[in-house]
Amino acid sequence: MASIVEVKGKWRALVRRKGHPSYCKTFTTKTQAEKWARAIEADIDRDLVPKAQDVLGHRLLVSDLIDRYRKLRGHSRPIDDTASEHYMLQMLAAYLGDRDATSLTPDDLVSYAKTRADMGAGPYTINMDISKLGTVMRLVSAALHIELPDVVGKARPLLNHLKLIGGGGKRERRPTEDELVRICHQLEAKRGMVYADAVRFAVLTAMRRGEITGLLWEDLDAEKRLVMVRDRKDPREKMGNDQLVPLLNGAWELVQGQARSGERIFPIHPQTMSKYFTESCRELEIPDLHFHDLRHHGVSRLFEQGYRIEQVALVSGHKSWQHLKRYTNLKPEDLHHGPHADVPRRA
Repeated sequence: MASIVEVKGKWRALVRRKGHPSYCKTFTTKTQAEKWARAIEADIDRDLVPKAQDVLGHRLLVSDLIDRYRKLRGHSRPIDDTASEHYMLQMLAAYLGDRDATSLTPDDLVSYAKTRADMGAGPYTINMDISKLGTVMRLVSAALHIELPDVVGKARPLLNHLKLIGGGGKRERRPTEDELVRICHQLEAKRGMVYADAVRFAVLTAMRRGEITGLLWEDLDAEKRLVMVRDRKDPREKMGNDQLVPLLNGAWELVQGQARSGERIFPIHPQTMSKYFTESCRELEIPDLHFHDLRHHGVSRLFEQGYRIEQVALVSGHKSWQHLKRYTNLKPEDLHHGPHADVPRRA
């Protein structure tokens, strides 16, 4: 039986059932409160999860879902504005934000996917967007105790059939030495030396763009030629995952050549870095090369220079190193005694 109580001139309805979440809503009249409570109880009696419109009393837009998801994430793992997840949520809000989340259809997601494809996004990127929407809908519906349609699950067969989504596969694109030289010269001429040096640094260290642009002067260890990479990406836990990384093959010297204009070594925005890199490739007619390819290239170069798996893992931060750690007692600064190879230098 629902509880209907007058509170400061309004009427609050509270529905409680054993084994079910509680539902509570305030109305201007007792009649409205009783009607709402009966509708909620009827849904529970039919083993249905009450609909968002019934629980909230208003339409639930996709943009509302995304806002609530960000707030929920803020309690445990806040979404950084440089993270790829932040960009995915921005895209979803921009092109689906005004849609009613309770009545989304597969056609809505197909339309979104086609729009993203027209913007240059590939099947894997679109697949990640769609998956993120599914995560948002599941988490928020559980938090609000409401029912939302599994539109992502229903849309996937059609999206796959239209080849709008797909797996990432194994990317093998590596830049040539000539391409790197041209890109660095282009960036230096049009955007400034710091952008060219960031590309050089990416190849030397195999770091991600967010790691490079987040490095701080105070995190350098001059004696051991190390740098602390803070909150390094991890499949289980990112926050607090700080790692000391050796700056090899001229990376230390490259850092020392940067202007000390603030707390960051490379004071640029990660998305701007990718944007200018992509623009340079397009202007130079260099096909199918992404900034993240520099990380793969950097890792490959370390192996080609003779470093072992566990040594490369100290630089790249890959967790495969855990399989070898108990057999090895390495210090990251010891890698400075290993072999060296060239990378495009400043002119």
